[in-house]
Amino acid sequence: MLKTKINDFEAGMSELRVGLKGNFSSFTYECGCDEAGRGCLAGPVVAAAVILPPDFDCPLLNDSKQLTEQQRDTLRPIIEKQALAWGVAVVDNIEIDEINILNASILAMHRAMDKLSIRPEFIIVDGNRFKPYAEIPHQTIVKGDSKFLSIAAASVLAKTYRDEMMQQLHAEFPGYDWDKNKAYPTIKHRAAIKKLGTTPYHRSTYDLLGERKAEKQAQILAKKQAKAKKSSENQNG
Repeated sequence: MLKTKINDFEAGMSELRVGLKGNFSSFTYECGCDEAGRGCLAGPVVAAAVILPPDFDCPLLNDSKQLTEQQRDTLRPIIEKQALAWGVAVVDNIEIDEINILNASILAMHRAMDKLSIRPEFIIVDGNRFKPYAEIPHQTIVKGDSKFLSIAAASVLAKTYRDEMMQQLHAEFPGYDWDKNKAYPTIKHRAAIKKLGTTPYHRSTYDLLGERKAEKQAQILAKKQAKAKKSSENQNG
């Protein structure tokens, strides 16, 4: 009885730690896809595709955003070693500007699957947008990286590979703090753009200084104020 309780407790703890499902479809070769770097002001968007074995078990694995850098670095070789197949691919900032970030993210996922040594039977993708790949059935899953192991694994690979790339670009352009912010729109990053200008790796179609967002917010505020004024005048009249 005691041994059974201990086993039940350990099983419950494993489920609590992971909370991730192993499979969405009934197919063995189900591929999880995710990307990293969509919201960044510079550098590539990186995507990964991962097919895990049915018995894959790694309690540490979770959505890469919920993990520390050290945890992601620990998980990466585990995923690469135990996955049945995996691939990582990039779309650079020039292509992003040409086709937009949504299309670039999907293209990066397609390129990652091109590198798989096993053809997927089914594809699950983090998010709500995707384009068919090689006539393979697929399913988009909002917050899929916190629901399914293969997508979580893909998120870890995409994030760690992109972070490595940004470290290399930081060595080339050290003034933008890319070794820390990974080109996300931090205050320090935008201040550096304002002071130093842009680099060949910045995304020219992005709101690099945050001015467009400020202008849009000002326009929205002005419309609200005009609407409130008109409503007040109508009531007084």
